[in-house]
Amino acid sequence: MDKTVDSLATAVARVEDGMVVMIGGFGGAGAPIELIHALIDRFVATGSPGKLTVVNNNAGNGRIGIAAMIDAGMVAKMVCSFPRSSDPRAFTERYQAGEIALELVPQGTLAERIRAGGAGIPAFYTPSSYGTDLAAGKPVAEFDGRMYVQERWLKADVALIKAELADRQGNLTYRKAARNFSPLMAAAAGFTVVQATRVVEPGTIDAEQVITPGLFVDAIVEVGNPQQEEALIRAGVAYP
Repeated sequence: MDKTVDSLATAVARVEDGMVVMIGGFGGAGAPIELIHALIDRFVATGSPGKLTVVNNNAGNGRIGIAAMIDAGMVAKMVCSFPRSSDPRAFTERYQAGEIALELVPQGTLAERIRAGGAGIPAFYTPSSYGTDLAAGKPVAEFDGRMYVQERWLKADVALIKAELADRQGNLTYRKAARNFSPLMAAAAGFTVVQATRVVEPGTIDAEQVITPGLFVDAIVEVGNPQQEEALIRAGVAYP
């Protein structure tokens, strides 16, 4: 089955108001900038989609990517580990004004909650956050003399991720650290959209090198020479 689509606009067309959207990336590494900006274009043109819950390691940086989504008023809630960055203005201003909610999650817990969502595990226990404000109201239990906090899975309506290679059936590889959360998010989302630097024919990628099987991918758009978040920030780019 050929899962390629002809444009970035088509790739993000499944995102609707109020959805939970997972976005790959660890800072700029693996951030699908072109997909994010295509979603912003759609919002600017139509006023939809909005009121999104965005799951990412960070809460945006500068005036591009997720920060630009927040500036556009598209994001109702961030679920992340690091709401601070070198230029966290977009999130900070909205949060202090009470215009965006934050669910702060320890980084390892965030990854495991996403993995659990993809694996069909509704809850698990972790010692992280025990005895802190982040554990308030959550069930706790003792295992082998140590206290643990129950955490729930995280699932999404749509995931937006960035791959290095994709074949037309959706099998993916990633470039080094750009892999980060993306394989977990692809499994935890109901619909996974991929921007790939290069799309190849089925059978071109060695099966032993496939990180995300095509089973977890629904739409692929080729974006050669993708933009890098840090380079855009250094250049002072603001989107749109």
